Amino acid sequence: MEKHELPTLAYAYDALEPHYDARTVELHHSKHHQGYVTGLNAALDKLAAARTSGDHGAIKHLERELAFHGSGHLLHSIFWTNLSPNGGGTPTGALAAAIDSSFGSFDAFSAQLRAATVAVEGSGWGVLAANRQCGLMILQVEKHQNQIVPGWTPILVLDVWEHAYYLKYQNRRAAFVNAIMGHLVNWDDVAKRYTAVTK
Repeated sequence: MEKHELPTLAYAYDALEPHYDARTVELHHSKHHQGYVTGLNAALDKLAAARTSGDHGAIKHLERELAFHGSGHLLHSIFWTNLSPNGGGTPTGALAAAIDSSFGSFDAFSAQLRAATVAVEGSGWGVLAANRQCGLMILQVEKHQNQIVPGWTPILVLDVWEHAYYLKYQNRRAAFVNAIMGHLVNWDDVAKRYTAVTK
């Protein structure tokens, strides 16, 4: 199986300043995200070895490792493209219409997503997910893989593991979420993801 690799960012580590500090972005990308890529590849290698040997004694552990590291890699890969130095504002077009249809208004959507993200218990993510038949849904994902709803595809993700914000924001999770939502969301990327799910 082909190895997974850390994606290259489309912007410099300092490009999201002052809302997202360069040192945190660098550590978050090059250390934490890389750790999930490494863990995913290791889990896949061990699963391949188990298939070859026929020894599935560690299968429960290996499947958990696959889910944790695989989800961590996927969500971080979305997170980086969801951000832009030229982000912020509000969505337009089909995505804006879907938000209005699903949540009543952009303001109502934004308030719910911010509240859900800030209230994640422990480490996790606030997620806007899309489904071709059902529209949009806001999810609280704990860790990387708990409370995912099958059939729903993440199109906007907000990382609220402490490693994502603690150097600049310390325990002020809400301030970090507000900075991302207010200044850095790349709505063009979110719209493209919405279109890919619903077309």
